[in-house]
Amino acid sequence: MTGSEVPPSFRLAYVPGVTPTKWVRIWNERLPDVPLTLVAVSAAEAYEALRGPDADAGFVRLPVDRDDLSAIPLYTETTVVVIPKDHVMAAVEEVSAEDLADEIVLHPLDDVFDWETPPGRPAYERPATTADAIELVAAGIGLLVVPQSLARLHHRKDLTYRPVTGVPESRVALSWPQEETTDLVETFIGIVRGRTVNSTRGRSQTPPQPKTKRPTTGGAQRKPASGKTSARSGGKPSRGGSGAPKGAKRGKPRRRS
Repeated sequence: MTGSEVPPSFRLAYVPGVTPTKWVRIWNERLPDVPLTLVAVSAAEAYEALRGPDADAGFVRLPVDRDDLSAIPLYTETTVVVIPKDHVMAAVEEVSAEDLADEIVLHPLDDVFDWETPPGRPAYERPATTADAIELVAAGIGLLVVPQSLARLHHRKDLTYRPVTGVPESRVALSWPQEETTDLVETFIGIVRGRTVNSTRGRSQTPPQPKTKRPTTGGAQRKPASGKTSARSGGKPSRGGSGAPKGAKRGKPRRRS
């Protein structure tokens, strides 16, 4: 390697709530000589990171701008409401958007949902981040609707959560710049999609090799071994063959006197 060459590497961005551990482990097993660097970004920063020099690919939340970014949807998360453990809703297994109508529901500035009309009553002021909103829920100031992964990420012993119906859901996708679909990006796509290590997708395939011809003998065909019957005789020995002495006459056997 010359001094001007840069060793290969891969930078993977991910938004809060996504756990890329499994895919990173598989990458390290298959490409131990290509280091993978994790880049933690907020949901709002993810797309600029992909368009800039900070990331080759990333786990983001849909929707993405399809004009310059490619995306493969991976899974849809359950939406939950974060509540204090002593809240009345903690006694039920599931709540609906209508159940939140009389509650103050916090709507942080980094909210990942594309709300048409957020549920509940709005707070006097929007928290800056989801982490700030969690602190307000713990203080009894309001409730918070988030994807389940974010509720787990900001887990507190004094808080719990319940699934909510009738509200938007968050979808997680793998995204990368359309014009930067490199071999390493293709390799990571294969890992995320569960392709085996022997998959040829994204790799240059070896051209088929010509078959080796069997050498010709250059002589006459082999003759059958002496004493074997031929197909033309129907399996019977030919006349005058080795089955009778030379010059012997064929006839009926004589009767003994």
